[in-house]
Amino acid sequence: MSNPHLPAELEETMRKAVRLEYWNLFWSATIIIVMGMVLGQSQTMKTAWVEDTLGLVPPLMFLLAARIERKGLPSKRFPFGFHRVNGLGFFVAAAALAAVGAILLYEAISAIVAAEHPTVASMVIFGHEIWLGWLMIAAQLYSLVPPMIIGRKELPLAQALNDKLLHTDALMNKANWLTGAAGLFGVIGLGMGWWWADSLAAAIISVDIIDDGIKALRSATAELVDGAPRALSGPELSDDAQALCDRIRAEFPGATVRLRETGRLIHVEVHDRHPPSEPRHPRHYWPGDIGRSWRIAQISFVPPTEESA
Repeated sequence: MSNPHLPAELEETMRKAVRLEYWNLFWSATIIIVMGMVLGQSQTMKTAWVEDTLGLVPPLMFLLAARIERKGLPSKRFPFGFHRVNGLGFFVAAAALAAVGAILLYEAISAIVAAEHPTVASMVIFGHEIWLGWLMIAAQLYSLVPPMIIGRKELPLAQALNDKLLHTDALMNKANWLTGAAGLFGVIGLGMGWWWADSLAAAIISVDIIDDGIKALRSATAELVDGAPRALSGPELSDDAQALCDRIRAEFPGATVRLRETGRLIHVEVHDRHPPSEPRHPRHYWPGDIGRSWRIAQISFVPPTEESA
C-alpha cells in the first residue's frame, strides 16, 4: 500500500529507512541485554544502560509514525490526514534525547559531589576468577559498533526524506557510541584507581547530548506551533524554505509570504495577491534542485481585501 502522505519518489527510501529501524531495534535490544549483565557499580555503565534503553524511543516513534502515515487517511475527525504525525514523533524523540543527557549529567555530578568510590569486583567463570572490568570493557566495545554503523546509514536517509525524527535517531545513536567510548575510559580509570574517572567521563559526554537534545526540541516545537520550516540538524531556518520564500517574493513583489512545515512538507500562503491566471502545480515555484521539489505540498493565494486593494 502506498503512503498517501509521502511523494511517490520517496517510497523506496522510506522502505529502506523502516527496515533499518527494525534492525536498529534488534541490535539495541542485544546491547541492553549485554550491558545489563555486567553493570556492577560503575556509574558510566549504569547511565549507559539507561541511555541505551531510552534510545529505543526514536526508532519506535519513527516506525509508529511511518505506520500511521501509511495507514491513516483523511476522515471527518482528521480532515487534513496525518502529515504531522512525524513531527509529533520528532518532538517525543527530541524530549527523550534531552532526557538522556539530563540523566547522565545528574547521575555523574551526584557521584562526583558525593565522592563515591565505586569498585569493580571479580567473578568466577568456569572455575577462573575474572575481573568484571574486562567484561565491562568487552560490553562497551560491543555497544560501540551497531549504533556507529546504523547512525551513519540513517543520516543520508534522513536527508533524502527530510525526516527530523530519523535524524534525531541518528543523533541518539551518536550519543550511544560516544557514551560507550567514555565508558571505556571510565572502566579503565576505575581499574587504575581513578575513582573520579567513571563519573567525569559520563558528565563530559552528557553535555554534548543535552546540546543536541535542546536543538532538536527547539526545532520540534517550532514545527508544532506553525513556525517557519527549520533545518534538519538544528533550530535555524531551513535553506530550502528561505530559497522558496525568496523565489515567491521575486515573482510577487510586495506580497506577504508565510511558510509552515507539516512533517516533511512545506505549505505556502501568499497574501494580498491573486493567483496567476494560468494553472500551476505547486512544484513550479520550487527553486534549485528539482529533486527536492516534492517538499512543497501546497501554495495558497489570499487576495487583497477591498480596503487594501
